Amino acid sequence: MTKNLSPEAIRSGAAALGEWFHNINLNGVWTAPNHFLGDYPGQVWQHFAHLVPQDLTGLSVLDIGCNGGFFSMEMKRRGARRVLGVDSDERYLAQARFAAGTLGLDIEYRQLSVYDVAALGERFDLVLFMGVLYHLRHPLLALDLIHEHVVGDRLLFQSMQRGSRAVDQVASDYAFEEAAHFDAPAYPKLHFIEHRYAGDVTNWWVPNRACAEAMLRNAGFEILEHAAREVYLCRRVEPPYGAGAVYPAKGPRR
Repeated sequence: MTKNLSPEAIRSGAAALGEWFHNINLNGVWTAPNHFLGDYPGQVWQHFAHLVPQDLTGLSVLDIGCNGGFFSMEMKRRGARRVLGVDSDERYLAQARFAAGTLGLDIEYRQLSVYDVAALGERFDLVLFMGVLYHLRHPLLALDLIHEHVVGDRLLFQSMQRGSRAVDQVASDYAFEEAAHFDAPAYPKLHFIEHRYAGDVTNWWVPNRACAEAMLRNAGFEILEHAAREVYLCRRVEPPYGAGAVYPAKGPRR
């Protein structure tokens, strides 16, 4: 723990860890006061904070892609018994450890890829998967692995979305000759970014709303609430069609 630091020590310690993407209040010292998105992610958190129970006493939480640890710390403040934040970027993890230590919050942070969550060997009552999907080259695989290995009950999910906000009723099957539905704006679409989007080379796939919801359902997550534009609270259920991370998930071709 690094609590009881002076404001000057907090400011210099935070600055030494590089640019922060999470604007976190460390006892009066903000880590990213000039964030291009404003007070991020605190401002957007207000729109869906009610999806998480105020009292998480006795529950375990996994924060995948935890970045600077804002959401992990919010979960610990609500009394979660165990909070584990994982990220593939050690710089973000160093920031998260510094922030949690400064605030006196007992949170574990570990460097881990979303594709390696099976290595954790445990399921969590609540899993946060926020702002990660569109940074992945294999997004549906990630959802499958999260479902198969770490979600015990609830998943809080967020992904950037682009394209139509409408959701069409999709038929369970189409004849090979039919193709018009692929051109419909509200048909599930996953947009591939070959180069960059918003100057970020790590942006790979961006779904429209219909696609984000279809991917969640197909990976075995029942959507319980869609309280904010891109945020979903889901419950773990059995995936349809025998879907899963291992091919051929749907069985032999017929």
